[in-house]
Amino acid sequence: MESCKDCRVFALFTVAILILTSHLKRGQDTADCPADGRTWLPFGDNCYHFVHGEEDTAQSYSFESAQEKCKLYGLLTVKSAPVNDFIVKYSPNVWKHDVSIWLGIDYDSDDDVFRWNDDKSVLLYNNWEDGGSDETDLALLNTCIVLHSSTGKWENVSCSDEPATGVVCQTKAIWPSAPKSSPFLMALVIISVVLILVISAVVWFLHQRNSPGSSILNLIEYNHPFSSPSADQTCLVEAEEVEDIP
Repeated sequence: MESCKDCRVFALFTVAILILTSHLKRGQDTADCPADGRTWLPFGDNCYHFVHGEEDTAQSYSFESAQEKCKLYGLLTVKSAPVNDFIVKYSPNVWKHDVSIWLGIDYDSDDDVFRWNDDKSVLLYNNWEDGGSDETDLALLNTCIVLHSSTGKWENVSCSDEPATGVVCQTKAIWPSAPKSSPFLMALVIISVVLILVISAVVWFLHQRNSPGSSILNLIEYNHPFSSPSADQTCLVEAEEVEDIP
């Protein structure tokens, strides 16, 4: 009876630890997007809002009007192939036609390079159209870049003369639990595993103590390979030898 009670306590303790670690892990892996009434989609470290136009009507946005649509946040930045693919795959859920989407890129005349608006980093990743590059015949100070939703390819366009038909806003995801708390989670998991092992050993010991017939000492039988026969065995052997003598 005591052994069953110990087993129940151990089981409840294990379930509690698993629920706690699972809850903390979800808090670490789940990011929150802005709650401003717009639809935001989390992907990677960022949240994205695809600006919806009127149903079945293509909207046109200059670079400045696109920035105004994403006021307080920023225009789309695409710094890796997975993000580029995400934009291409999700766009048909928003727009019923192919669109060109403004990228949040500015030309830096001091260093003669294009930079992302959000952190002023240079373009380490790009997906230019075949034969295209970040070099252009347009006036650099009036050169912007769009992403075509049908192909995922990038193209240089005029910031003022060629309005785009798609806008995607972007902002950093908000993490309820800061990444620095991950060592705490790891320590908690390790401690939980150690406690489970210790409690398992205690429960097993109590069970063995309350069940003498199943003691581990009874499961081990030691026979010395060179042990001499007992006195009774010796007498039986001598008796058999005497009977065999005619």
